[in-house]
Amino acid sequence: MKTFFLWIATSLLIAVTLSACAAAAPITSAVAIPVPAGATTTRQINVTGTGNIFITPDVAYVNIGVHSQADTVTDALAQNNDQAQGVSNALKGLGVDPKDIQTSAFNVFPQQQLGPNGDVQKTVYVVDNTVYVTVRDLSKLGQLLDTVTKAGANSINGIQFDALNKSQALSQARDMAIQDARSQAEEIVKAAGVTLGPIDTINLSSTTPPQPMFSTNAAALQAAPAVPVSAGQLELTVDASITYEIK
Repeated sequence: MKTFFLWIATSLLIAVTLSACAAAAPITSAVAIPVPAGATTTRQINVTGTGNIFITPDVAYVNIGVHSQADTVTDALAQNNDQAQGVSNALKGLGVDPKDIQTSAFNVFPQQQLGPNGDVQKTVYVVDNTVYVTVRDLSKLGQLLDTVTKAGANSINGIQFDALNKSQALSQARDMAIQDARSQAEEIVKAAGVTLGPIDTINLSSTTPPQPMFSTNAAALQAAPAVPVSAGQLELTVDASITYEIK
């Protein structure tokens, strides 16, 4: 019997030992694959060039508004319609094409008038009608602003200048940006003692910073004998990011 128990104990000890060995088996690590003989790594240099071109605007965009209020919606609408029609007639009289006059906003809403203690004393109704006008003859822009305010417009929300055809200017700015990047790359490789290779990648981006917009009211415009407006210049900027190989 003792021999039988001894045999069982020995078997259990062997099983536990084998189990511990299996649990402690080492984890196989990743093996690095060697680079084939003769393989080379491409060396590169990245530069960014900039090209700037100034052009004269030939068009302006203007938001012209008519604001009115009355004790009833009917009266506010009637008053606003009369003013808006006067502005429309003034624009057409100045030679603005009807397709260049577009309604951009029309709002009708009640507005409470509060007393000194914050209590509601009266409710009036407000109507705002705004048109987006494209002015293609900039020499008439000052006259246009003066005329529409006298015809009933009582808010000029903004003026923004632009150029309708910028393709040639953008092309020139791209050429300047690419040449600027090339010149930088040549200077760098010369200083580093290496040789400039072919282009791997090239990325172009362009921006046209908007002209400052201004807003004013009818009283300010009518107080001046003439509305001075200066279109100034637009700056077109192109950035060229180029990656060259170097040898």
